[in-house]
Amino acid sequence: MALAALGVSARALRSRSWLLGTWQTQIRDTHQRASLLSFWELIPMRAEPLRKKKKVDPKKDQAVKDRLKKRIRRLEKASQELIPIEDFITPVRLLDKARQRPPVELPFEESERRALLLKKWSLYKHQEHEKERDAIRTMLKSQQEALQELQLMSPELHAEATKRDLSLFPFEREGPDYTPPVSNYQPPEGRYHDITKVYTQVEFK
Repeated sequence: MALAALGVSARALRSRSWLLGTWQTQIRDTHQRASLLSFWELIPMRAEPLRKKKKVDPKKDQAVKDRLKKRIRRLEKASQELIPIEDFITPVRLLDKARQRPPVELPFEESERRALLLKKWSLYKHQEHEKERDAIRTMLKSQQEALQELQLMSPELHAEATKRDLSLFPFEREGPDYTPPVSNYQPPEGRYHDITKVYTQVEFK
């Protein structure tokens, strides 16, 4: 019994000393690893110091706001500079009265002939337009009748005939030229001088 009691007390002392050594070692090694026993020391050591709050002067803050409002009012009052369209402005050198041509007075017979010619031309173009509309209307009617007959004869061919042709668009067409094209023509590289005017808005400070 005495030996058993000595063994129990020795184990108790050894476990307590082992825990104490472990606790001291963990406290000493907090810079390498963290444990539950040393966690309460890490929080105060890594805490950031409190920053001092800046005192804001209400007078300075109000002065900044007043200056900003004053600047906005100046910008609203200032009229924006409009950019002129130079294509619509006639050059001064072309406003010379000496360059103006006197109006040509046509005789009565010539004015009547031109008026009658204009009426005949208008009638001719109207008749041409009506003929084109009738021709298009006739072709569309014939096309619809042909598609109806084709649908009765062969639905497969009707589906192929009414399928959308994707090659029609984009549509490109070249009109007639004033002169025939020159083969192997190399256009000269001209010089470009930019004379575009730059307009800037005046900004108040």
